[in-house]
Amino acid sequence: MAQHVIVGAGTIGNGLARLLAGQGHDVRIVSRSGSGPVGERIERVAADASDGAILSDLTAGAAALYNCANPPYHRWATDWPPLAAALLLAAERSGAVLTTMSSLYGYGPVDGPMTEDTPLGSAPGTKGAIRNRMWSDALALHEAGRIRMTEARASDFYGPGLRTTGHLAEYAVPRLLAGKRPRLVQGDPDALHSWTYVGDVVETLAVLASDERAWGRAWHVPTGPALSVNGMLSRMARTAGVPERPVQVIPVLAVRLGGLAVPFLRELAEVRYQFAEPFVLDSSAAQRTFGLEPTPLEEGLAATVDWWREQARAAA
Repeated sequence: MAQHVIVGAGTIGNGLARLLAGQGHDVRIVSRSGSGPVGERIERVAADASDGAILSDLTAGAAALYNCANPPYHRWATDWPPLAAALLLAAERSGAVLTTMSSLYGYGPVDGPMTEDTPLGSAPGTKGAIRNRMWSDALALHEAGRIRMTEARASDFYGPGLRTTGHLAEYAVPRLLAGKRPRLVQGDPDALHSWTYVGDVVETLAVLASDERAWGRAWHVPTGPALSVNGMLSRMARTAGVPERPVQVIPVLAVRLGGLAVPFLRELAEVRYQFAEPFVLDSSAAQRTFGLEPTPLEEGLAATVDWWREQARAAA
């Protein structure tokens, strides 16, 4: 079996490490803290992945290099450029397939479902521009024959393991399960929105890295039919056997004031458009090409409920 290197020990990086190790691969997961899952085939390494020389050494001999890093929102402009450059250098020196976990920020406001052919470049603010620059730099090296690369793009996550950065995470799910009104930081809770299950993200990354048909372009992670925030939480309440509660949208002024102390809240202004109008992802290309399917919603919601209940029991 092959050696795989994962940068980032968050929900996606950890899940990917477990999946690949379960398939019999040797996995090296790199993060500043040296954290990650414990397993017979998993090596956890504490290192600064933005140092190209260090990351290149760690990637030597690897079949695939996965970018699952997730710098804090307020540090994207400073943290992503050196990290992205290091990933490109490591991919070129090692020959590992660079497989990047990305988002939909680069598309900007849209009129209709997003496909992989939706033009990039109209994103407001810095986040979409940073993602688009990372994509264009990697694609240029691929087209020059210097690296092999691919990219997975997903909508907002839901599922086990998400705590602070998901819109269906700590502001919503644990409150719903406790009989309180879930909170939405911004937007229209009745606007259609695509939600991507974390398990499907992990599976897609593993497939894209190993299938030559995936290289040289981006793919949308298989994602189920769009549902509004109210729709998702209503289904979740039924799955959990708790009363449905209408979503409480936090006023814009309150979010701005909260942003004075919480950088994550301050940075959300750039992506407010994603929840103000329909924001729908079309993942038919990846489903058709690789035979992947999104996890059935009820199965994903049940796993999410179970995980949050386990966290509550552990805290108690």
